[in-house]
Amino acid sequence: MKYHDPLKQIQSMTRPYWDRDETRSALRCRTNELGAEVYASENEVKIVDHTCKARPCSSCGYRATIQWQRERWAALPDTLYKGITFTMPDVLWPFFRDNPRLVRALPALAAKVIEAQVSVSDGVRVGIMAIPHTFNGKLEFNSHVHTMVTGGGLRMSSDDWVTEVTYDVDRLMEAWRRAVIRLLRTALLAGQLQTSFTLQQTEILLTVQEKRWWSVKIQAFKSKIPFLKYGGRYIRRPPIAQGRITYIGQRSVTFWYQDKRLRRKLYVTLSLEEFVDRWAQHIPERYQHGMRNFGLFSPRTLGRTASAVFLLLGQKQKPRPKPRRWADSIKRDFGWDPLLDHTGKRMRWVGRLESKRLVTQT
Repeated sequence: MKYHDPLKQIQSMTRPYWDRDETRSALRCRTNELGAEVYASENEVKIVDHTCKARPCSSCGYRATIQWQRERWAALPDTLYKGITFTMPDVLWPFFRDNPRLVRALPALAAKVIEAQVSVSDGVRVGIMAIPHTFNGKLEFNSHVHTMVTGGGLRMSSDDWVTEVTYDVDRLMEAWRRAVIRLLRTALLAGQLQTSFTLQQTEILLTVQEKRWWSVKIQAFKSKIPFLKYGGRYIRRPPIAQGRITYIGQRSVTFWYQDKRLRRKLYVTLSLEEFVDRWAQHIPERYQHGMRNFGLFSPRTLGRTASAVFLLLGQKQKPRPKPRRWADSIKRDFGWDPLLDHTGKRMRWVGRLESKRLVTQT
């Protein structure tokens, strides 16, 4: 089989080493193993293989990202936003790498820290989108949380919109640091923290880290677009773009990353197994959310307050965009219509070929 996607080529070469349902689905993407739709005209028949919609798949991840960005663009009001990034010292990364369920707790911790500060300082509720992020350019584990927060907020006492909310970065850092250390200590004392350290060694490490400075960065955005573009890279798509992979050999993989300190590209060469180990640890399990919403954006609150927020901002709510048909996506991205035959006539849907797995099971 000829591969046009470097990630799928690597997955195929390492199948005995890395073999789980989502990867098998990605390898079958756009093959007749997943079934197909049949289109025809008077002059031509076209079979369009189904896609896998799996997290490790680059092409499916791209389409899912575009749809997510369209939906969020329609759902969020046009106002000022702030991006707040919560990081932690690198000595704590292994705790979260070895305990994935703790990573899933980080977005809620970040949101609670933000909500607590704006409630006390301004008496408002804000909308929060939180994205856990676990990798750097070298695919090493690096746990932190990106959040997008409305620049203003809904005042709880009078139900009017406050145009600007102020954040004390030092207080945010202290509250975030306290929350993360408490999470790790709770897991440690409950015997639920997987680590190579003894209980005493872990406690000493946590005590040292809760006294040092942690990095919390705040950026101002004039609109929601910059964050949606940035966040879309982590919501649905694999942790490395296929264009960054420059070499695939029988035993090794080479890819580049942008070193922010040196401000230039550097290259990393890993064995196939090392590459798969780094890459796989950043692929969420199926049905695991890549982003969570809190405050005014939480699913329960959004239905009750969205209309009021749009009204206070003098804006009209946009309808939820329907997913683009695959043919429309191809026209938009590549400039040609896949449902026109070689004479230029329109092909129509005429039937479906069942998945080979379904046929085998029956």
